[in-house]
Amino acid sequence: MNRFIIAEPQLCIGCRTCEIACALAHPVGLGAEALSPLNFRPRLTVVKNARVSTPVLCRHCEDAPCLHACPNGAIIFSQDSVQVLQELCVGCKTCMLACPYGAIEVVALPEAANADFWSARTVRAQALKCDLCIDHPGGPACIASCPTDALHMVDQQVMDVSIKTRREQAAREIPLGQF
Repeated sequence: MNRFIIAEPQLCIGCRTCEIACALAHPVGLGAEALSPLNFRPRLTVVKNARVSTPVLCRHCEDAPCLHACPNGAIIFSQDSVQVLQELCVGCKTCMLACPYGAIEVVALPEAANADFWSARTVRAQALKCDLCIDHPGGPACIASCPTDALHMVDQQVMDVSIKTRREQAAREIPLGQF
């Protein structure tokens, strides 16, 4: 089973701290500059309306539609997650269309890491999605930054405990003699 991050909407206050932490953990395009509207590229999106607010993240699907849709093989399974190999991505947007959660964004970035977006001669499209911060020693930045603990990593152990709990609850709810 692939790991993924899940949000509890009843705990989310819509502060967007997770988005900021994600953007800081994944600087894109403009080198080491401070965050600006041009390089603010979080790999999750907080959706808010009158009734609920919650981050939308990649679920790292077992049979990932984005992986099967990618014509270049730029999306792979690695380290119990679905990852995008940016060097192979051509920005065709098929992964974005295939994702049932809307968790992939294709953005235009300057080709050179230290180039300014407006002065760059070549701009390259890239697919961005949650990568579970696999290259960061502290784990996912969004989880660590959430002030209400609304974000949780789900792995096989968590799923096993959840399944066991639900089965026990279901068994308690069945009245005796109802078989």
